[in-house]
Amino acid sequence: MTPSTTFAGQTVALFGLGGSGLATALSLTAGGARVIACDDNPERMAAAAQAGIETGDLRQAAWADFAALVLAPGVPLTHPAPHWTVDLARGAGVPVIGDIELFCRERAATSLDAPFVAITGTNGKSTTTALIAHVLAEAGRDVQMGGNIGTAILSLEPPSPDRVHVIELSSFQIDLTPSLAPTLGVLLNLTPDHLDRHGDMARYAAIKERLVTGAAHAVVGIDDDFCRAIAGRRTGPTTRVHVGEAGEGPGILARNGVVIDGRRAPAEPVADLSGIGALRGAHNWQNAAVAYAVASALGVTPDVFAAALASFPGLPHRMEEVGRRGPVLFINDSKATNADSTEKALSAFRHVHWILGGKPKEGGIASLAPYFPRVAHAYLIGAATEDFAATLDGQVPFSRCGTLAAAVAEAAAAAERDGAPEPVVLLSPACASYDQFRSFEDRGDRFRSLVRALPGLRPPGA
Repeated sequence: MTPSTTFAGQTVALFGLGGSGLATALSLTAGGARVIACDDNPERMAAAAQAGIETGDLRQAAWADFAALVLAPGVPLTHPAPHWTVDLARGAGVPVIGDIELFCRERAATSLDAPFVAITGTNGKSTTTALIAHVLAEAGRDVQMGGNIGTAILSLEPPSPDRVHVIELSSFQIDLTPSLAPTLGVLLNLTPDHLDRHGDMARYAAIKERLVTGAAHAVVGIDDDFCRAIAGRRTGPTTRVHVGEAGEGPGILARNGVVIDGRRAPAEPVADLSGIGALRGAHNWQNAAVAYAVASALGVTPDVFAAALASFPGLPHRMEEVGRRGPVLFINDSKATNADSTEKALSAFRHVHWILGGKPKEGGIASLAPYFPRVAHAYLIGAATEDFAATLDGQVPFSRCGTLAAAVAEAAAAAERDGAPEPVVLLSPACASYDQFRSFEDRGDRFRSLVRALPGLRPPGA
């Protein structure tokens, strides 16, 4: 745990008692603050009280007594309307912050030279975060990984000069972190997402930009217009990462599956991704190139980096190989909750039995039409079924399966019959999961269980 000592002797309001909220309350208490915690869910309130956290009704609280409101990132700050706690805090002149801000204040107060790598972007940030942490650990560094991926940041060990924190940040978390100033700030890419929470694309991009604005050194992917403009506005040290031919000025390139250090003369190949199953697809070329930019800035040599890539296990629910049955490969890409993310999966395979659907996002799957020729058959589940059927009609054969169990059974049988050299049964829903599942993890776990129950399945590496 990282105790939050910067509010010692003060009273702090906290709203949102999920995993990160509980960790935050315990961190503040360990650091000497009094915390009054609240949640709209009575069960979470009860669980917090059982953990020894003081709870109360913040509607009735004396807001003048609070030094800050610590808000869970999933609670609306601005759009579609501020949460009622935000209105009360602002009315009393109380700053509204998040758990990442508490970490940043603790680092500034106790160990400002502690290495802090912060990663954001619309797509790929979880894989890139995990890859950077893996490479640094393979290089012998003490690595703490968390934030929007896995462990809440304040549950990690405290910042220290000999310890690297590798932290994934969502736009919600950045919006609650006014003093964000990482050692290395990474911005991968920007496409429309979470606009219901940020209002429009310009505001969403501006929030993401704050991560690299405050960074001592920025690493920016320059393959979209928003990120290219952000890199152009940077005045501090910046490493540009580009997929394809050389971009604007020297930087790190990822071309045909090879990471190239274009900052050297002549440009030097660093690592070849071919054959690394956890890094399939052109989107992972960018992830690997960004990881090299960060690792090299922290002193990792190219040979150590290349060896670490080969042992990267990948992430659950993101292009995760579940197993094979005969020639059929089963891939769990449940983390693909929008079309842009699903595009990365479809681009990585040539002959796909595609399971998709759930709670639809704005825009649906029309943007994926260039990849429809790769789809042998689509299997529709959940609330998006009729919308997606209308988009696919006349372009891709499809079945209305309703449930994931029915889709896996039908797709597995059809893929085994179709005679292709390596048919792929791909769960890449392009949708949120909340119509049928608790989370994308729950959806991916269910897919994995269904596939593993198929007779004759060989696990990865067998």
